[in-house]
Amino acid sequence: MNKTWWKEAVAYQIYPRSFYDSNADGVGDLPGIIQKLDYIQSIGVNLIWIGPFYKSPMDDNGYDVSDFYDVDPLFGTLDDAKTLIREAHARGIKILLDLVLNHTSDEHPWFIESRSSRTSPKRDYYIWRDGKVDAKGHRHPPTNWGSFFEGSAWNYDEISGQYYMKIFSDKMPDLNWESATLRQDMFKMARWWLDQGVDGFRVDAIAHLARDLSFTDSTLPLNRHHVAPDWGKFSNRPELFGYLREFHDEVLRHYDCMTVGEVGGGASVEAGVKYAGYDSQIFNMVFNFDTCWKNNIFANDNLKDEDIVIDVVDMKATFNRWIQGMKDKGWMPHYWLNHDHPRVMSQYGDPKHHHRESGALLGTILLTLPGTPFIYNGEEIGMTNVDYTSVDDFTDIWVKNYVKEASKHLTMDQILSHLRRTSRNNARTPMQWSDALYAGFSTAKPHQKNVGNYPTINVAAQDKDPDSILNAYRALIQLRRHSDLSEVLIYGDFKLMFPEHPHVFAYHRTLGKKHVMVVTNLSAQPNQVVLPTAYRKVRYSNVHSAPTTKALHLQPYEALILEV
Repeated sequence: MNKTWWKEAVAYQIYPRSFYDSNADGVGDLPGIIQKLDYIQSIGVNLIWIGPFYKSPMDDNGYDVSDFYDVDPLFGTLDDAKTLIREAHARGIKILLDLVLNHTSDEHPWFIESRSSRTSPKRDYYIWRDGKVDAKGHRHPPTNWGSFFEGSAWNYDEISGQYYMKIFSDKMPDLNWESATLRQDMFKMARWWLDQGVDGFRVDAIAHLARDLSFTDSTLPLNRHHVAPDWGKFSNRPELFGYLREFHDEVLRHYDCMTVGEVGGGASVEAGVKYAGYDSQIFNMVFNFDTCWKNNIFANDNLKDEDIVIDVVDMKATFNRWIQGMKDKGWMPHYWLNHDHPRVMSQYGDPKHHHRESGALLGTILLTLPGTPFIYNGEEIGMTNVDYTSVDDFTDIWVKNYVKEASKHLTMDQILSHLRRTSRNNARTPMQWSDALYAGFSTAKPHQKNVGNYPTINVAAQDKDPDSILNAYRALIQLRRHSDLSEVLIYGDFKLMFPEHPHVFAYHRTLGKKHVMVVTNLSAQPNQVVLPTAYRKVRYSNVHSAPTTKALHLQPYEALILEV
């Protein structure tokens, strides 16, 4: 058993603009995170992943970087970043920086230089191609490839008369990883941050660094934007792994750092092993999104609340496929959501009728799975999706594109219902610290509207309530990190129980003579199961249950940790 600090960590993701505002401008900042480090420490986590705070025009919330070596004034200064690293380390908390390797802002000096001339030394830092001209003399993009942000994966540049590739926003040109000089500049930047004291990286959009260098049209059907959504043209391509091994060899192997790559949804377990297998010499682990969408909220745009169904059987099978597929081959991270997903409380919990119980249940599953758990800020108090009553309350660029198209066939009420379930804004609302104005996040109007339930769902209220979701997370993290069950919960084998049960999510964790059963009822209805083996002690219950037999009568959203 190869033990490392990052296998034994419990991580906490911070979306910096929505965490805590220290200077009353309505936007969270690095000094705000520093002020809340004692709170973060009190949860019991020992690793924080902070979203990008580089200098940026903020076309895509900081993922469009204009200077990798500086902090955007919106978030503070470089000195603030260094202070944050130092103060976190003083509390035993390590820091992951969001590392953006796929693209820059079009305001980055590299791109400004690159577009200035076709003979620029920085020209090959980006992907430039001539367009096509049809029989009528009309100009068209080099290929029919679609982008993730809808429309073409190409944007025409009037300055130099060619198209540049951009699989996200027009203002986020893709970097050309075929350029050895570009790669060295990116490696230099990553080393610089590690030398500042960061403990590793969450590597953004890592699956997309390589392209189909033939630049031929896709044969997939074109969508309503007249482009082909053929992600295979620039995702998970074989050339990618050479770039990443070089990144590992030139940067990562020289530091005691942790890396977690984002490969997104649909990646296979085999791909996970290629990215983060023990023998791959690339990353320590990779995120996939496969367990984040185990309901039918995208079934149609006009779904009623009562028609939403969670597929617990498929959820369990997906967790099991990844856990068993990575067993003895690589380490896994687990999370319910990040800054791009709806709130897990609204996805899989029951905020109206069983807020406390379902919030604690979701924490129980996350914190007893093998692998490194990642909590998203606000998850530990059961923050929910938005309750906005106007599309103008949504600030996400994706929403604006969606509304433009959806208004052609849906009413505004239908659009609002869909956005309240699916928008990335759901995870990006201000952290709910107290029942004060603006949820104690700021004394000024926040950059994004608060969720209306903050007077009752907030840190201050839950801190004082021994039965709160917050204190459930503290107890569960204590059990995982600092108890006699720590090794079995971190390193133990995993085996599903009742894989076909439509509501009960239960499993064994075993290591040597230690044996734990985790039993949860992911339902608002009672359920009964008979355990395959007896147990001797209840180590955790979110409803203060103390069953004494193998026959369990589970209450709605009940969660148990049973020591055998």
